[in-house]
Amino acid sequence: METPPFRLARSPGVSIADSRDPLRIRSADACCQPAQPALRLLRRRVRLAELDSHLHCSVIGTCLSTNELRKLVPKFAEIDRQRASDLEIHHTAVELAIADGPGSKALHKALDERYAGAIRRFETARDPQAVLALWEEACRNGDIPPAYWALMTHPQSTIEVRQTAFGELHMLSHLVGAANRADIRRLVALEKENAALKDKVERQQGRLQDMAAERDGALRELAEQVARAASHAHAVDAGSEVLHLRENLEDCERRLALHASRCEAAEARAVLEQESARALRACLDEAQSLLKVMQAECHALERAMTPQADRPGTRRSGYAWIGGRRIVYVGGRPGSNAALKALVESAGGEFVVHDGGLEDRKGLLAAALPGADLVVFPVDCIDHDSMNMVKRVCDRHQVRYYPIRTASVASFVELMARLAPGEPVRAGTPPGSAFCLRHG
Repeated sequence: METPPFRLARSPGVSIADSRDPLRIRSADACCQPAQPALRLLRRRVRLAELDSHLHCSVIGTCLSTNELRKLVPKFAEIDRQRASDLEIHHTAVELAIADGPGSKALHKALDERYAGAIRRFETARDPQAVLALWEEACRNGDIPPAYWALMTHPQSTIEVRQTAFGELHMLSHLVGAANRADIRRLVALEKENAALKDKVERQQGRLQDMAAERDGALRELAEQVARAASHAHAVDAGSEVLHLRENLEDCERRLALHASRCEAAEARAVLEQESARALRACLDEAQSLLKVMQAECHALERAMTPQADRPGTRRSGYAWIGGRRIVYVGGRPGSNAALKALVESAGGEFVVHDGGLEDRKGLLAAALPGADLVVFPVDCIDHDSMNMVKRVCDRHQVRYYPIRTASVASFVELMARLAPGEPVRAGTPPGSAFCLRHG
């Protein structure tokens, strides 16, 4: 399998250099190795090291935070706790979980202690259907990490149950949307407003302190005046003066209460704005990651659409290598598929489209793949059954296949430009990944 043009998680133990070599990826991917013996016959809870190797990455990444791993992993592996990146910590933790040693036992113990409540709740399940029912309830409530660990180690969890939970957890990661430019502008505006609110709160606190000092001085002065008024109680205007002083005191207290309430409201709003700024900052990071992929696609699309690239009676120079080749495209949308077909045929190639089984029979898909030079499918517009069939048939007949990010024309054009012989790697193209689209 060739590496896709978008960012996916690398399998444990595979370096960045190895991730660019498909043959080395196949030998290093633990998720594509033969599965361990079935654990459904065990009467006890499953240990972490006994799980299928392709599940350890999701268990460690979902159920344990990076701070917890940074404290625990250096006790069992030679890794610098302060200088190691989060990715190195995660990979080392997955390696410890796969190896049945002290590190795996410590990770298992930490997970049991943290999610003891979920484990007790899952103990009421007596069959795989009951385990899945508790998992679905936890997904609806948003309490996924405890339920995921309890399901993976439950004695009634079969391979199908674990694969179902793994698939649902994998699909949840696709629901995280990228923030748009309006969110970025709003983040900047909120940060400025947050700084302004902080300055305003500091000024109000200083004013409150000054007012408190003035109030204390006024109270002392009023107390002295009351004392003098009491000593001169025989005077005719003593009662009216005391009443005037009391009114001044009440007015000061009302003003102090008003400013105190405004200060508390400003502090509460500043806290809310800080939380909103953190959320928007996370969305900004995701938007920047997606922007790099989109820049690579736009660059390839601009090169393909440049008028000077075409000459009357000649093929596009950037796609001359497609001439005489047969490309099978599985999935996609009718509108973009028509544009892709015209593009490939204009370069002298043959473009065969199969919709994955919506209108075309799936039996035709298995017959069309062996004679293809390369197979392309968009991961956002193809069902899992058709994708698995494409991978199995292509592996059997040694046909190259390429997953692309979306069913758009830009993603396909970027792939064709990247596969052109002698084409240099362009900036903005994300590195290849060893992530297995079937097992995770």
